[in-house]
Amino acid sequence: MIDSHCHLDHEPLFKNLKNVILNSKNEGLEKILTICTTKESFNSILEIVKYDKIIYGTYGIHPHETKENILTIQNIVDTIEMNNRIIGVGETGLDFYYNNSDKESQIKSFKNHIEASMKLKIPVIVHSRNAEKETFELLSHYKKSADLKILMHCFTGSKDFADKLLSLDAYFSASGIITFKNSTDLQSTFKDLPLDKLLIETDSPFLSPEPMRGKKNEPAYIKYTLDKLSKIKNIDKKKLDKITTNNFNNLFF
Repeated sequence: MIDSHCHLDHEPLFKNLKNVILNSKNEGLEKILTICTTKESFNSILEIVKYDKIIYGTYGIHPHETKENILTIQNIVDTIEMNNRIIGVGETGLDFYYNNSDKESQIKSFKNHIEASMKLKIPVIVHSRNAEKETFELLSHYKKSADLKILMHCFTGSKDFADKLLSLDAYFSASGIITFKNSTDLQSTFKDLPLDKLLIETDSPFLSPEPMRGKKNEPAYIKYTLDKLSKIKNIDKKKLDKITTNNFNNLFF
């Protein structure tokens, strides 16, 4: 199994990193991708990726943070090129649900991340909430002119949005949300997504899956999301494990 999206720099994961990684290995995880959300958090990520060979990282600014800080294309490129354990750009994207940052700054930041990912030829990790139209328009614009690797993190969008993103050859990551009882529409969307475009993630320490809701999430809990996704797709869990692992490796390596 591979946890394609977590936040090991967040508490309580960071202070318990030894046990978190031990638990992950005991569950059979072979890679963990810890995601950057602020320029400051990247310093912690650089330390975390040195901790164990199964850990990789990304560099980028979450859309919530763009009011305070927008990374330039060159800064993203230069920073990632200096660190061979940093394999993705983001998380970036658009969040018009909370609007913690204004739309203009979110869009400018998103564009810079996309262009950097194209220069580096590595995936851009996309957060999209209440912004399906704008997210697709931006990704579609860049996809026309260059090879762009797209990973829709913690995908919770509509079936129509998913279909449009498939035309851009996007990958979709399922989080613990698909285990929630009220996520029937999302489960239906994942049921129809092609197997070769699926990844799994925890987004830990957030979004603990059933039956761990109420507890802080961690990468070891990825097994619950894998189990639920295997039931949604009506496929053997071990087979789906191999498929999602191969998909991650094909996308990032």
